Amino acid sequence: MLGTSLSAFLIISAVTGILLSLKKDVDIIQPPTTKGISKDLSTWLPLEQIDSIAKVAFYTAHPDQDQNPIDRFDVRPSKGIVKVLFDKGYWEVQIDGTNGEIKSIARRHSDWIESLHDGSIISDLFKLISMNLLGFGLLFLILTGLWLWYGPKRFRFLKKNYRKKTISK
Repeated sequence: MLGTSLSAFLIISAVTGILLSLKKDVDIIQPPTTKGISKDLSTWLPLEQIDSIAKVAFYTAHPDQDQNPIDRFDVRPSKGIVKVLFDKGYWEVQIDGTNGEIKSIARRHSDWIESLHDGSIISDLFKLISMNLLGFGLLFLILTGLWLWYGPKRFRFLKKNYRKKTISK
């Protein structure tokens, strides 16, 4: 029972881990990061203006999401853009930091995959408990697997040496 439950969590964790490792290479998992005009932050629009531009663009494209607040800004100076991430539905709007041009409005599937991967899709308490159980369970499987590999070798060695000692007496 414990092994079956643990294997279900391991399979989910492994599959979602593989998907997350591909998020920068597969556009459907996470939209590609676009590039803006300038990397010089002194030429960028203030965040208040970027906030307004993102809301207008997003709520126009998705009127049903007009009550969806902004969760955070992911500022990428090296790319010249700001990713504005919304709280619900895993949406992002990419905006050129210099001129406010909308570069992309898309869903970030990588965010819900990550929530599934770490268990936070259910709750933070579940995440804490399940990740610790998964970690200890995996450690237990590794240690018992090593013992199953090493133990018989050790016993054969001891048995062989015991026979040599008893024969030589």
